Amino acid sequence: MSRRCELTGKGPMTGNNVSHANNKTRRRFLPNLQDVTLISDTLGRSFKFRVSSAALRTVDHRGGLDAFLARAKDDELSASALQVKKDIAKATAEA
Repeated sequence: MSRRCELTGKGPMTGNNVSHANNKTRRRFLPNLQDVTLISDTLGRSFKFRVSSAALRTVDHRGGLDAFLARAKDDELSASALQVKKDIAKATAEA
């Protein structure tokens, strides 16, 4: 399981630990990933994703999973999230 957000593509970043004596050692900043179940209003079912808490706040701010995926870039989404986006677009085109 990779440490990458399925909706925003946010992954680990690198930086330095800096001691009081100004010694620098490399470290990793890991994203705050959570396993969540998000519900699609259009499809009427739920999906499990591993997303960062910042992405979860953005989903809530934009008005749900459907609205978030409509504005999301395809290259940032995981394969499963991209499939959900295509299913939602197909269902809205038929309705």
